[in-house]
Amino acid sequence: MELAIKLTQFFLSLSILIILHELGHFIPAKIFKTKVEKFYLFFDVKFSLFKKKIGETEYGIGWLPLGGYVKISGMIDESMDKEQMLEEPKPWEFRSKPAWQRLIIMLGGVTVNFILAFVIYIGMAFFYGESYIPNSELKDGILVTHPAIEKAGIKTGDKIISIDGDKIIKFDVSINEKLMTGKQVIIERDGKPIEIQLPLDIIDQLMKEKMRLLVSLRMPFAISEVPSDSPNKSVLKAKDLILSVDGVPVKYHDEVVAILQTKKGAQVQAVILRNQKELPLTLQVNAAGRIGVITGALGNQSINQLGIYKLNKEEYGLFESIPVGIEKGKDQLAGYVKQLQVIFNPDTGAYKGIGGFKAIFDIFPTQWSWEYFWSITAMLSIMLGVMNLLPIPALDGGHVMFVLFEMISGKKPSDKFMEYAQLVGFVLLISLLVFANGNDIYRAFLK
Repeated sequence: MELAIKLTQFFLSLSILIILHELGHFIPAKIFKTKVEKFYLFFDVKFSLFKKKIGETEYGIGWLPLGGYVKISGMIDESMDKEQMLEEPKPWEFRSKPAWQRLIIMLGGVTVNFILAFVIYIGMAFFYGESYIPNSELKDGILVTHPAIEKAGIKTGDKIISIDGDKIIKFDVSINEKLMTGKQVIIERDGKPIEIQLPLDIIDQLMKEKMRLLVSLRMPFAISEVPSDSPNKSVLKAKDLILSVDGVPVKYHDEVVAILQTKKGAQVQAVILRNQKELPLTLQVNAAGRIGVITGALGNQSINQLGIYKLNKEEYGLFESIPVGIEKGKDQLAGYVKQLQVIFNPDTGAYKGIGGFKAIFDIFPTQWSWEYFWSITAMLSIMLGVMNLLPIPALDGGHVMFVLFEMISGKKPSDKFMEYAQLVGFVLLISLLVFANGNDIYRAFLK
């Protein structure tokens, strides 16, 4: 069932993005009276799952879910229709249109991607508001969950003040993305600011461990399950919180773990919180320094009730949501561009982390959540827009590059040149696709 939920979200999100991207090309093409021969979701190599011709355009669904396309008459694209290009240009063909119209047609897809992302973020601000923990609430600092971050000099208990000069106001998962591409981090330790320079190959180091989070909130030792083989199954229950161990007050999970590691094979006196009452218990610590329970994170409501952190909840009206959503979109766009800059720098080793369809699939949760779904879809829409703007001939950005060259120089590249350029771009794209999905296979089965 969980797999079905992930697959449904994955294909629904990709389908929305592909259809709207191609509509971005289709609509201006129609406005400028350019013939569109095909409009396809997914690729119809050899055959299609569904097709229907309406007017001059064949609409269909292909069987190969690697993208989609519109086939515009008189345009050298992935179809490599050379026979058509040998004929005299027709007034309804792409190549017969003025350069400014061709530019608008080619920019239509990425324009829709960016607009979609911003509209989603505005809608999310309106429907869901914004919940966050102010960074000022982290008086005892953060929990470092990745050894590479600890090796770089950031420790559990440190408070992150800024990353690359950007002051941290809200603590959320985006702080992990900022650390991945960051260079300079200012932390506060024992009341004093310390500057830490992250190593250039920090992403390469991060990828050596299969951990999603680099840092997180310090949370209480909250028990979510007591297995039947636990030495403390008769005294502990789910939802218990440990408040002290051997007379030492403990507020966070990492503090409990540190004490238990010094009590291997011994009994300890503990105070737990159960149903809002404090209870003294005697716990058995096993030889590994554990008490045989499964811990879990607390929800936002529990965090608020226990007074661990003050959770801020912002509600926005329709007009208030617009600047909030636009700012969120701008931050995501800037963050992704920064990630690309890091990836294209070989010294960072970030290219090893490039993922394909499995990496995208893994982003979706196993439980259905419209909030998560739209958040991921908006992020993917920005990624799709930016990637399509890259100046690779087979992508929209490549076509835009040649049209701009024509507009500036007054010289239109020959059809033969465009054929060769398209072929080179296609080879590059296939190579990138093989590399990205090869990374997925390597990480899943060989690493």
